[in-house]
Amino acid sequence: MSQNTINYLVHDRNHRGHSQTGWLDSYHTFSFSHFQDPNRMGFRSLRVINDDRIAPGAGFPTHGHRDMEILTYVLSGAVEHKDSLGTGSVIRPGDAQIMSAGTGIMHSEFNPSPTEPLHLLQIWILPDTQKLTPRYEQKAFSLAEKRGKLCLIAAKDGRDGAVTIHQDVDLYASVLESGDTVNYHLQRDRYGWLQIAQGIATLNGEELRAGDGVQISSEEQLEITTNVGAEILLFDLG
Repeated sequence: MSQNTINYLVHDRNHRGHSQTGWLDSYHTFSFSHFQDPNRMGFRSLRVINDDRIAPGAGFPTHGHRDMEILTYVLSGAVEHKDSLGTGSVIRPGDAQIMSAGTGIMHSEFNPSPTEPLHLLQIWILPDTQKLTPRYEQKAFSLAEKRGKLCLIAAKDGRDGAVTIHQDVDLYASVLESGDTVNYHLQRDRYGWLQIAQGIATLNGEELRAGDGVQISSEEQLEITTNVGAEILLFDLG
């Protein structure tokens, strides 16, 4: 990690944890599974960002979670989701999907394509309340809603069509083309996390690449731009 001002801490993509099996290639921004780093235990309520590539026809068999808000953000391909609530869905790029594990939920996630790899971000956020009733929600956001602007895809109050998350978090997604710029004012007493999902972007002049994350710890005016194209996620955290 590198620190460029008192307000920023860059989590370098090359210092992430890494695990690989025959069908899963996964990079861990924060401590996860066998990757344990006391300096990477999460940030505020943000606990996990896993960058997963799943081979055709493979995936995670049925397993359980409790007391966690779990978001899946697909970058390419598709993921087939099934859970103990009876939900069966396919999540594609542009979708915002959240599963509140609450008192306990079982689910599976598979790449249904026999030929196309799946690339997704798996995001875990600690809920503001324990032992919630498990729930599932999924909404689609068009490329036009995210191109060149910040689109709210998840929020505690579910406003503006976002999926509802049980935590004081606003999550924005944006797809930037060369020359695009988005601006965001992080308010006092709020915290930010910028994740570069794909491509290359600059934050207030500092170049960042896919896999980099930046934690922002005080009021700040953010300017995010790109010369080559990028897809980003911006978390506004309580």
